[in-house]
Amino acid sequence: MKRIVFFLFLAFAGGAGPVLHAQSIAVVNAKIWTGESEQPWAQALLARDGRLVVVGSNEAVRARLPQDIRLIDAGGRLLTPGFIDAHVHFLTGGFRLASVQLRDARTPQEFIARIRDFAAGVPEGTWILGGDWDHEQWGGTLPHRSWIDSVTARHPVWVSRLDGHMALANSLALKRAGITAATPEVAGGSIVRDKNGEPSGIFKDNAMDLIWPHVPDAPGHIKDRALQAAMSYVARQGVTSVHSMGTWDDLAVYERARNRGKLRTRIYAVVPLSSWQKLRDKVERDGRGDAWLRIGGLKGFVDGSLGSHTAAFFEPYSDAPDNSGLLLIEPDLLFERVAAADRAGLQVMVHAIGDRANDMLLTLFQRVRTQNGERDRRFRIEHAQHLRAQDIARFARLDVIASMQPYHAIDDGRWAEKVIGTERCRTTYAFRSLLENGARIAFGSDWFVAPPTPLEGIYAALTRRTLDGKHPGGWVPEQKISLEQALRGYTAAGAFAGFEEDTRGTLTPGKLADFVVIDRDLFAIPAEQIREARVDLTVVGGRVVFERGAQ
Repeated sequence: MKRIVFFLFLAFAGGAGPVLHAQSIAVVNAKIWTGESEQPWAQALLARDGRLVVVGSNEAVRARLPQDIRLIDAGGRLLTPGFIDAHVHFLTGGFRLASVQLRDARTPQEFIARIRDFAAGVPEGTWILGGDWDHEQWGGTLPHRSWIDSVTARHPVWVSRLDGHMALANSLALKRAGITAATPEVAGGSIVRDKNGEPSGIFKDNAMDLIWPHVPDAPGHIKDRALQAAMSYVARQGVTSVHSMGTWDDLAVYERARNRGKLRTRIYAVVPLSSWQKLRDKVERDGRGDAWLRIGGLKGFVDGSLGSHTAAFFEPYSDAPDNSGLLLIEPDLLFERVAAADRAGLQVMVHAIGDRANDMLLTLFQRVRTQNGERDRRFRIEHAQHLRAQDIARFARLDVIASMQPYHAIDDGRWAEKVIGTERCRTTYAFRSLLENGARIAFGSDWFVAPPTPLEGIYAALTRRTLDGKHPGGWVPEQKISLEQALRGYTAAGAFAGFEEDTRGTLTPGKLADFVVIDRDLFAIPAEQIREARVDLTVVGGRVVFERGAQ
């Protein structure tokens, strides 16, 4: 997703959030998974001034309790390091909470009705955005502007597929953007046209940039409310840190919240790769930030998405034999940008979905390493979704982090074999193969594309049961991983992927007091029940930012 979207209201965004407790907090009688190999388990912890002081036995903690302390008896519940979501579109996710909800619309009629009802509740002229529709819900037919024109005559509509790589515009939005049958194609994108050559309303990847400039930007106070909504939402899921794949506008919102003391989620703010010089200059001038807001990362793209048929493959799509996907950037230009950013000491992370895109990116990263010399650079491939078997071992060999989203596996698994066939699906979201070959995997959600719910992600990584219930034994079950491996993906590995392993990711004295209490012991229940678990308490820097049942 390349741009923030504007809604006129965020009905439930709230204000500054809950009243924060004092920074001295202790938890006893817990089953604590620390994430540390030398001391993986503990009973209790004590935090003071935002840092962990003691992680050990009940007796060790009780012996050091100060007077001004909040003492929590966990009653045997599981406590883990705070979850790190290594790939979100954070501000956009906040806006999506108040957008028209199309993700689970199961028929074209339901799709149309939800847009109609939403339009009836907002002022005339309001752009209707977001949506996150999934055409696979009704068999794979792409929506057409004619579906919604009659119910949105006074509202421009620009609603995205859930992956953010294609969107539907109604006729009013096309008129505002000056799009006609004569509008030429865009490199790295596609304007879907009907049998008469007229735009159907569907725009894919780079072609979406024909519409975005005509969408009004949100005023600052609305963006601030979207951020508060996003932080409240992820706190309920146990997320204490995020790697936000966003824009410079997003960063300005985060900086404003940081300066006002309003951040309750730790943010690694990543900006577009094309702006590497601007980021280099900002880092040289202002540094890389602090424990609440950090910079230094750049995000680029190679290809599109599987669901939009724009992910780049070596072989054509099974259901579209004349199409093998799109490259969103010329390889030489991508190499130039990655190499320059790397020379500037910045971290580069690039989106790649198809097997051709992943192979191309691994080769490019290898070239940059050779040209620029060895250093601790931590290149990342975002998604690393479809890999050829021969490319899996290259991740560890090249020290490339696979930044992956387990929920996508149980979502895409409903229909992926129809699109690319069974053979290519065998190395789709190849969690186990990557780990067995020594790769580092950092887990995230890709919110707004998928929900920012680590417990669901853990469930997905362990079971690979698709959302439609048709794979009870798991889709591509040989790629299942263990609970501890999944937890590390959402904690220590996420910290490492952001150069933050010295301050978070495990529960170790001296590190930040970021932790989560879960309502049941994940290690004591069947993997299939993990999805039913709930976060009871989320603590960031020793402060309670979410407590189930609290007012």
